[in-house]
Amino acid sequence: MKTIFDKNIRDGLIERTNQLDSESKALWGKMNVHQMTKHCIIWNQWVLGVDNKIDYRQNFLGKLIGKMVLKSTTKNDKPLGKNAPAGSDFTIKEKSGDIEEQKKTLIELIEQYENYDNPDFIHDFFGKMTKDEIGILAYKHSDHHLRQFGV
Repeated sequence: MKTIFDKNIRDGLIERTNQLDSESKALWGKMNVHQMTKHCIIWNQWVLGVDNKIDYRQNFLGKLIGKMVLKSTTKNDKPLGKNAPAGSDFTIKEKSGDIEEQKKTLIELIEQYENYDNPDFIHDFFGKMTKDEIGILAYKHSDHHLRQFGV
């Protein structure tokens, strides 16, 4: 299974992130490249517990079916599906910004998975997750958005 805790996988995500630029266009979804990189920054800060401003608590629907969906999401290397909603805490309304600076921040966050240690993390839908599940999901999330922009 591909996991963000594997250095080769992180290096590949970083290489792909470096291919993004202000002209990158989405192959699906509503976000532009600025919104996607900002979304990924906030999401990774949340998972890593770095400058996080989002509460760690599981929503009601997640309590009902989150574990079942998590198991099906992390059981293989199948990519995440297209057009899944981002959730209000991760929706970016602003349309433009410094893509190069955002790429730099995103890459720094990807690198921080080398020393992952956030025992307080609770996914808003999946709930409490093992480190292995977090590694797989973090990879799949990054891969999903990089594929969204053709890199």
